[in-house]
Amino acid sequence: MQWLNLEDNINLLSLIGAVLIVLITLFVVGRMFKQMKEKKAEGIELSEHSWDEIEEYKNPIPTGWAVVFFLAIVWAIWYFLWGYPLNSYSSIGEYNKEVATHNTKFEEKFKDLSAENKIAMGQNIFLVQCSACHGITADGINGKAANLNVWGSEEGIVDAIKHGSKGMNFPGGEMLGAADLGISDEDIVAIAAYVAKELSALKHTANEDLVAKGKEAYATCAACHGEDGKGQDGMFPDLTKYGSAAFVVDVLHSGKAGFIGVMPSFSSLNEIQKEAVGEYVISLSRGE
Repeated sequence: MQWLNLEDNINLLSLIGAVLIVLITLFVVGRMFKQMKEKKAEGIELSEHSWDEIEEYKNPIPTGWAVVFFLAIVWAIWYFLWGYPLNSYSSIGEYNKEVATHNTKFEEKFKDLSAENKIAMGQNIFLVQCSACHGITADGINGKAANLNVWGSEEGIVDAIKHGSKGMNFPGGEMLGAADLGISDEDIVAIAAYVAKELSALKHTANEDLVAKGKEAYATCAACHGEDGKGQDGMFPDLTKYGSAAFVVDVLHSGKAGFIGVMPSFSSLNEIQKEAVGEYVISLSRGE
């Protein structure tokens, strides 16, 4: 760090201010000592007020104090409107600039990551950022958070239909559970088969024979997610992304309300890091 870097406007202003404060202080203190030695309070009116028979003179404000006070107000207005906060340096702006520069270098360095290395990166980030709630094995720590081992699988769809979902801060609100929507247990499995096979990124199901039935029962879900499963222009989650890292990235972007609390959005992660976490989470449901 350069303490005397006069090319930096902030350092220059700070040094000028410090010098002025020292000079003004010395001048005022010197004047006060001189007046204490030489000046007498002759011809000055006494105040009409007294406190326990103690009176005081009507001393005018010292000219130097008044001038310094006025100049301080003028300087404060200039400093706020033109000199520093609103028109020049910003610590938040500098931080954001540094983050943007770092992310640019990061993305350039890791833009060609292999799938295996991206999953490894995602696992490392997950252990630091996500394991506190989801657990190091991503099982949700006995219901503390979502069990990510089934996220991105057909089993995850069944779980969401059965228990509902608080959603990912979408305008449409939370998804009710099957009991509230009047969906039977048989239809839950059928809808999951249809969504997994025809709408999601999975493109396969363990219950091929239930896909046709699930398509009919999906009408209950289409009211919110749309017939194409794309969530009606962002009103609800896009089911066509389910089973891919992109679905997890959406959650990291928006955050997600849960049954025991709210998961915040992870704006501190850049896009490559979010994709890496997405690939890792999806790999769990594939048993990789």
